[in-house]
Amino acid sequence: MDLFVDIVTPNGHSYKQPTGLFINNEIVPATGGQTITSLDPATDKPIATVQAASAADVNRAVEAAKAALVHPSWKQLPATERGQLMGRLADLMEENRELLASIDAWDNGKPYHVAVDEDLTEAITTIRYYSGWADKTFGQTINTTPQKFAYTIRQPIGVVGQIIPWNYPLSMATWKLGPALACGNTVVLKPAEQTPLSALILGTLIKKAGFPPGVVNIVNGYGREAGASLASHPLVDKVAFTGSTGTAREIMKMAAGTLKNITLETGGKSPLLVFPDADMDQAVKWSHAGIMSNKGEICTATSRIFVHRDILDTFTAAYKAAVGSVKIGDQWDESVFQGPQVTRAQYDRILSYFEIAKSEGATILTGGASYKPTDAKNANGYFVQPTVVVNATDSMRIAQEEVFGPVVVIFPFDDEEEVIRRANDTTYGLGASVFTRDLERAHRVAAEIESGMVWINSSQDCDPRIPFGGVKQSGIGRELGEAGLEAYSQVKAVHVNME
Repeated sequence: MDLFVDIVTPNGHSYKQPTGLFINNEIVPATGGQTITSLDPATDKPIATVQAASAADVNRAVEAAKAALVHPSWKQLPATERGQLMGRLADLMEENRELLASIDAWDNGKPYHVAVDEDLTEAITTIRYYSGWADKTFGQTINTTPQKFAYTIRQPIGVVGQIIPWNYPLSMATWKLGPALACGNTVVLKPAEQTPLSALILGTLIKKAGFPPGVVNIVNGYGREAGASLASHPLVDKVAFTGSTGTAREIMKMAAGTLKNITLETGGKSPLLVFPDADMDQAVKWSHAGIMSNKGEICTATSRIFVHRDILDTFTAAYKAAVGSVKIGDQWDESVFQGPQVTRAQYDRILSYFEIAKSEGATILTGGASYKPTDAKNANGYFVQPTVVVNATDSMRIAQEEVFGPVVVIFPFDDEEEVIRRANDTTYGLGASVFTRDLERAHRVAAEIESGMVWINSSQDCDPRIPFGGVKQSGIGRELGEAGLEAYSQVKAVHVNME
């Protein structure tokens, strides 16, 4: 199998797509004979086939990362120069912004204008942000007694295995690579098998930026083999994972064998609360974006909307109109808001929840079926109608389980105490939104909701400078911000006898 294939994206970008593994700064063949074929979710047609890593290939990548960790070219590189390498990588990503966005839009199904304006902006900003932190991870001197001098050193954890999801391929890669590299770790990155293409292009940019061989290695592969091998490998010191809660449980079990450091960002069933004094237009706008953007494939999606009974009818009518106004279509139409779901499996999963909701007694207010584009070339695409469910109870599966699609449930509530209790009635705790003009109420409710993040009068706010993560079964640890550096460094204490 060729290690590069010539590709032309539907919007006209010609490039050479790597198909092998990125190990020691080279595209190399996998050994197991397995492949992954990436499909365009709008047409159900293949884009490219890449090689899938076996356990032996993962071991090669881990050993390369381990060697690079102690190699003078990385270990002894001044931290400021490490930051400069990251800055060059951000510049190269900026130069290739349109190509990278085209690949992610094609591979994932999100609109190209979203990929280029939002996803790539976030990815580039994240690398630039952490490039500035590279020489600012300080230790401390600690006063004890005149007879002792004590200080701490903040050091890298070591070899880090990173497993990223398919909903934001490059953004999620940079969320993990940024702090890991800033702190001096080496990395083996496994992209999601559903979106394997853009990470390999990122690998070529990492080499071009001047990173030493082995510092970043990228291995496409299936979770059951490549992911499991990475999570359980004895030379991997930390595992960072973003994905489903069920998979995270399995990763925890595998990491337990060698007591690996872990960071997990998992599922969500985030509540959005609309109080009677809320700005109705803003509440509708943000609550619509909070679940329906990115086709609902968002871990923080505010998929449970609680609306005070006094304004329920007004809100629901306005929300239904907002849902009905969006354009569904392929990734390349600038006017499209919602593209196809990422895979046939995800499409089928979402459709199954419509039947589950109806069988349990809920009502589909709008949507509740697949969507058939008028364009013949997209006739086999994985399109789903944005769907609003009402007349549900908190215990129904549609209210408790993460659908990961453009599906929302609207509930009425009567008072603050009740809605906080119901908002917290979930195993998840990732994000939450509160809409009210009463700032005292906003801060009071934000403090009581069990989640890692709360948005007041907005939804899905995200910034590389601000910590991101959840509580309960939505994860362990934090990414982004200064907190992200703590996840990729460890403190060593040094005691000096002065007598």
